[in-house]
Amino acid sequence: MEVLLSCFSSSPASLALRRPTTHPRRLSLLRSTTSWRSPPPTPTIRLSFAAASPSPFDLSPPPIDHDLLDTMVDAGARASDDGTIESFGNDGLALDAAFDGVVVTDLTHFGRVRVVGDDRLHFLHNQTTANFECLHEGEGCDTAFVTPTARTVDIAHAWVMKNAVMLLLSPTTYNSIIEMLNKYIFFSDKVEVNDITKQTCFFSLFGPKSNQIMEALNLHDIIGQPYGTHRHYNVDGLPVTISVGSVLSEDGFSFLLSPSSAASVWQTLIGLGAVPMGGNGWERLRVLQGRPAPGSDLTNEFNVLEAGLWRAISLNKGCYKGQETISRLITYDGVKQHLWGIRLSGPAKPGSEITVDGKKVGKLTSYALGRKDDEHIGLGYIRKQAGHCGAEVLVGGVVGKVIEVPFLRDPTRTQVAGSGDAKI
Repeated sequence: MEVLLSCFSSSPASLALRRPTTHPRRLSLLRSTTSWRSPPPTPTIRLSFAAASPSPFDLSPPPIDHDLLDTMVDAGARASDDGTIESFGNDGLALDAAFDGVVVTDLTHFGRVRVVGDDRLHFLHNQTTANFECLHEGEGCDTAFVTPTARTVDIAHAWVMKNAVMLLLSPTTYNSIIEMLNKYIFFSDKVEVNDITKQTCFFSLFGPKSNQIMEALNLHDIIGQPYGTHRHYNVDGLPVTISVGSVLSEDGFSFLLSPSSAASVWQTLIGLGAVPMGGNGWERLRVLQGRPAPGSDLTNEFNVLEAGLWRAISLNKGCYKGQETISRLITYDGVKQHLWGIRLSGPAKPGSEITVDGKKVGKLTSYALGRKDDEHIGLGYIRKQAGHCGAEVLVGGVVGKVIEVPFLRDPTRTQVAGSGDAKI
């Protein structure tokens, strides 16, 4: 498939984009068990990534169609009953590409929330752990939603746009977080919270060759920018926002785009060498990277410091929900356990006790196959006295070795605690 792309510093008329013919099969065929294969030959797709105009970015795309799903079906996608892509039948190949090449994953099932109004930065500043008041248009950060006792509800990725803040949230939490945010909007607050999940699509590009994909798209201007930096483009007049960071890493890129352009952009990324990865491979990659997830690693049992989310926390911004508890934990050395990666000798069940010399020292919270099908990896909370890189533990009778994982920084390095004040 020949792909012709160009990027402009101004906003010229976009080249015509010839959309692939809609396949008559839709959601029902997503349950196909065929393996991933290269996309069939298609007519030349001409994409023009043009820089957005100075006018406010408007997330008001056309109604959803299913061209993206049809495209994935044709590539061998298998989906759950709710339409979430589980696998392309290539999990091993995709995991290899995540470490040696580049993968693209559809994260459209994640929640996307748009916060607007003159008080939006101050409001989010008070409701989450990051310092929003030091951020400017085009910058972004990680932030955490926590309870008053600093238990983590979710990690959010935030993009500060000209007239809005876009939050990416986990699929299991975004509805409850929207309810929580609306609950704390007072009459005088100039804030509005909008759920744009069904109006948008979201892709994650991950792997050491991600920059090569961006170079092929002629999007050189965003390569090498700080984590969270995002810029607006358009494809045939439809909005596309691209950000530095891939949800699992500060490397890679994320795409927020209109459903009407999603299939063509997806095909282009695949045509440029990105390997498609489904949700099963993504879960394995999540655990390998060490990104904690709500419902397993982030629950009412564990606080945000135990979860190792230092880079999402500002210690210098004053009062916010959970701030008093976090301050006490740091002042009085109250963090008694930390989240670690664990390389396992066999399968283990989340919830299993972690023991050393017959004594319970923690709990396994996530488990997945590793990079290979005969490898096993987990995440678990381990008491400070027993948790250190290289420590040997038993996890429900399975031998394990404590390892560092990329997403979790060393929680004893308190100098990173102020990174919530930086434009990361």
